Amino acid sequence: MASKTVVSKMFSEMNMPSAKTLVSTAASLAASAMVVRSVARDLIPYELQQYVHLTIQSFFRSFSSEIVLIIEDSNGLSSNQIYNAAEIYLGTKISPGTNKFMVSMPKMETKISTTMARNQEILDIFNGVHFKWRQITRQVESKRATGYPGHNVQQSELRYFVLRFHKKHKQMVFESYFPFILQESKKIEEEKKTLKIYTLNGDYMRRYSSDYSWNSVKLDHPATFDTLAMDTRLKTMIKDDLDRFVRRKDFYRKVGKAWKRGYLLYGPPGTGKSSLIAAMANYLNFDIYDLELTDIHANSDLRKLLVNTKNRSILVVEDIDCSLEIQDRKAEERALKILQSSQASQAQTVNIVRQNKPNQVTLSGLLNFIDGLWSSCGDERIIVFTTNHKDRLDPALLRPGRMDLHVHMSYCTPCAFKTLAENYLGITDHFLIPQINNLLEETNVTPAEVGEQLLRNEEIEISLGGLVEFLQEKKRETDEQEAKELPQKQEQEHEGQSVDGPN
Repeated sequence: MASKTVVSKMFSEMNMPSAKTLVSTAASLAASAMVVRSVARDLIPYELQQYVHLTIQSFFRSFSSEIVLIIEDSNGLSSNQIYNAAEIYLGTKISPGTNKFMVSMPKMETKISTTMARNQEILDIFNGVHFKWRQITRQVESKRATGYPGHNVQQSELRYFVLRFHKKHKQMVFESYFPFILQESKKIEEEKKTLKIYTLNGDYMRRYSSDYSWNSVKLDHPATFDTLAMDTRLKTMIKDDLDRFVRRKDFYRKVGKAWKRGYLLYGPPGTGKSSLIAAMANYLNFDIYDLELTDIHANSDLRKLLVNTKNRSILVVEDIDCSLEIQDRKAEERALKILQSSQASQAQTVNIVRQNKPNQVTLSGLLNFIDGLWSSCGDERIIVFTTNHKDRLDPALLRPGRMDLHVHMSYCTPCAFKTLAENYLGITDHFLIPQINNLLEETNVTPAEVGEQLLRNEEIEISLGGLVEFLQEKKRETDEQEAKELPQKQEQEHEGQSVDGPN
């Protein structure tokens, strides 16, 4: 027995290397591998290295029965519809076995929404086929430095879905599965839709990272066509126009026009232009995009913003005559003449004008989206411009095809007051109403001013009596102003007759 143990020990010592030998050998192999790798990196061209790497990957992939699809959240300038649809669709597929998901309920909203958490997986079954989805979110450095002290490196998110399935189902994915997701996401979105109003990102993000994107809040404006203080025939005309627009998708395509409609709302302040826009949004169930042109620095930024507006939406540019000096195309020509009056050469003058010209949205850039090639980037969109001074706008902006329907928002009329009296006081008849109607026909008063008077007291008699006094005072002011201007008008007419001579 002892001899057998000795023999076994001797055999073990003869065949098993020591720990020192093993470590030494491993170190030598690692060093050799590093030398080979370094030499290969220096001597073998990068393209050949990539070719070998891809060839090896392709070789091992040929044995796999799985297909992997990458679905990024954006595709160039616009968002990826499949990504957006998948995000909505998969938010309803969260099962009890999912241990992590995102829940949100924005301010002023009552509906809870769920979505896939970052870097999480979900298994979906469609027609008996298993599809494995994974959401990926990575932080990447922006290529553009901000130039702001302490903020030279700008971080942004890269988001995409990874979809894995058996390769024999590839045709079904593109012909059935993706169309099903797109259709289901639209149904889910309509069921859960809360009207929103979108506005531009904060000034800091735009200035230092060129992040021209939209932020949204719930649109909770109570205005409807029933509550609008405007002529009944005008309200009916606008509603009929909207109904005709939304049902004529095929017609627009047939005649070769983008499926959009332009409205110009013009009239004095306080005549209800903003309320009409809210009523249109509530009537159509369309979101609103409030665009402030003075916050945009270039036409390219305008295109990025407009391309990223959703279908079935209303794009609003209020006070277009103040937001953008598009009514005066000759501003640059006048600047040239002023500089040319000095001793600068024409070439120097042009350079001076170009260098001092602010980087801003131009008339041509705006029109190119309204009815140019970019106008086809989206469907079922309404564009609304508002202005207090229609005469200040460039005629190129007003022609049909750009602003299709011009709506004059006038001062308060007896018809509009009937709606206001019913809304504010709950009445349709009163002995003071005829007197108020007569005063309204003789005085320029906005619906907003009349509404403010009706809000001052809950008692009908006192409220209407106060409105009568207010209208009478406005009429006296108007009469006095006309009396002051009458001699000047007569003098101008007399001078005109003197110049023209007798008939």
